[in-house]
Amino acid sequence: MFGVDTGRGFNNMLRISNLSISQGTQPMLRNVSLELSPGEVVTLMGASGSGKSTLLSWMIGHVPALFSASGTLELNGKRVDALPTELRKIGILFQDDVLFMHLNVGQNLAFALPAHIKGSKARRHAIEHTLAEMGMAGFHDRDPATLSGGQRARVSLMRALLAEPQALLLDEPFSKLDSALRSQFRTLVFEHVKRLQIPTLLVTHDLADVPPSGRVLEIAQWKPHHV
Repeated sequence: MFGVDTGRGFNNMLRISNLSISQGTQPMLRNVSLELSPGEVVTLMGASGSGKSTLLSWMIGHVPALFSASGTLELNGKRVDALPTELRKIGILFQDDVLFMHLNVGQNLAFALPAHIKGSKARRHAIEHTLAEMGMAGFHDRDPATLSGGQRARVSLMRALLAEPQALLLDEPFSKLDSALRSQFRTLVFEHVKRLQIPTLLVTHDLADVPPSGRVLEIAQWKPHHV
């Protein structure tokens, strides 16, 4: 299921150029330039409040009103920073699973299905296939409240990938899982990123989250000296 999007693949490149972010009159980040290759996971580290989550918010188009930003964001050779969030084709996973608790698992996943999958039977099949691929066959009608932490994390990942993103942002999505689940879920995420060739930016405080041989960047390199 996760390989159906012909717009996603080996040409995907994510590029930030000359990004500066200020909070009011106070500069937070300056001249951020970063390029991520297809299937690459780049890890961004830094102290709390250093601007990591604000950077991700800018990338998806949700910068809070008290911040201002200048710079460009390109995905697959196209500038996307002026586009509304839903047109950027950038997925995001957060610390919390953010599932809709009044809907069952299948209904949660249905929100992410792209418009080109038409008809209730085709959409149901896509969801069932994805659940089976993730080791959750038969979970379509389950209440999210009955799921374990690891199962909820997998549903969140499925929802992100079903939207067929061309880039993925990971905002400490492993941090609330216990050590065993954390390791399993990291492996699952990184395997899908590599297979689907999705450029991915990971924000974390934990070096254990860094994929093998992955690039690690400190956000401090883009902080103004006086901050």
